[in-house]
Amino acid sequence: MSGIHIAYDLSFAHTEGRWARAGSWIGQEFPDVRMYAELARTAERAGVGMLFFGDGSGIPNTWRGSMDAAVEWGIQWPRHDMAPVIAAMSTATEHIGFGLTYSSTFMHPFTVARLLNSLDHVTNGRIAFNVVASTRGADAENYGSAELMDHDLRYERMEEFIAVCRALWDSVSPDAIVRDRTTGRFADPAGVHPIDHEGRFFRVRGPLASVPSPQVHPVVVQAGNSPRGIAASASFADLVFGFGGGVAGQRRHRAMLDDALRTEGRDPASVGILWATQVIVGRTRREAATRRDEVLRAWDHEAVGAFLSHNAGYDFSTLPTTFRLGELQDAIVAAQASPGGLVGTLVSEHGADHTMTRDEFFDHGWASATGLDHTLLGDPAEVADALEENHATTGARGGYMLSTPLGMPSGFAELSELLVPELRARGALAPRYPGRTLRENLAV
Repeated sequence: MSGIHIAYDLSFAHTEGRWARAGSWIGQEFPDVRMYAELARTAERAGVGMLFFGDGSGIPNTWRGSMDAAVEWGIQWPRHDMAPVIAAMSTATEHIGFGLTYSSTFMHPFTVARLLNSLDHVTNGRIAFNVVASTRGADAENYGSAELMDHDLRYERMEEFIAVCRALWDSVSPDAIVRDRTTGRFADPAGVHPIDHEGRFFRVRGPLASVPSPQVHPVVVQAGNSPRGIAASASFADLVFGFGGGVAGQRRHRAMLDDALRTEGRDPASVGILWATQVIVGRTRREAATRRDEVLRAWDHEAVGAFLSHNAGYDFSTLPTTFRLGELQDAIVAAQASPGGLVGTLVSEHGADHTMTRDEFFDHGWASATGLDHTLLGDPAEVADALEENHATTGARGGYMLSTPLGMPSGFAELSELLVPELRARGALAPRYPGRTLRENLAV
């Protein structure tokens, strides 16, 4: 069994009330880069492999057709471009990697390939690119789109996007850079070539006007868990970001990914999954439970509605008094939104024909929005036991993308100071920074 890799998901470390909870920063506020530099140093001392930032460029406005609830309660916003913050964190650390997210649905591959090349230089080979197919109307509207692109078409665009990025990263051969001080020749023109890409979505001449970076290709991460998303992962991803939601779903995802990898002629043993896992760890189980209860009390009904609607891309304020789960899922699909998440989980648990009331839905939604319906809670030994058992059951390739609903930075500090040392003492973790680059350090 391979060792467990640990990453921290900092995408929402400052939203959903974390900025105000016990253990949050006093005297520093998001987006003060000093907060992140200190967190990065703490995580690196623990041997965490990567700090990960998801992204979204729109303020949630699906709930009631308004962004007011999201603005008032800090739901999934503010969201800054974290590329400059990653650059700053890299100067405060030496080994830990950084994951950055951009949307292939809205962005252009030349811009992203150039930026990631530069960040890979700045971090000395510690950059991962999380490519996403966007499902949120608030993002689409900021890029001039009144409607979302069809689900499968978004993944077709993503695959072409990554193909263009990779061609650009390869358009200047590392061997082409000669830097001959005697003759004054900087590079060999034979190693620098256009890519002349003409596809359905992009036309790119190339080459990339940059020196190849330490990794040449940053680590590519992808998180699709639909059949089409898993097929995309198999075609290009170096690492998969998988969603929790129960062992049965995780094993199904792993099996589907393995089959898709074989279809692509790739070795399933070479591609790990980092399972998204929310954790509350305390010195005792009672301490952890107390902190969980504090999180539950912090949420408002409007905040829950804004969270659920934004992440599904569907306005749940329009739900009738009673409805059939299958009908709701069909309506979400018809809106080109995301049929997974809470609704997908409820369909899996109860069946498409199950009738649910609006109040029952929001009772489930409260636990889903807080993440407490799938949170590991306990003292370090309890949580470590659960992670080890889950790692073995789901294929023992990859590890965990850990998040916490607790205050920033105390929630992550306790992961670094309580949980990660417990796992390392057991010999459960992958070796601590065995290579020079993130790709080497995240090898399955």
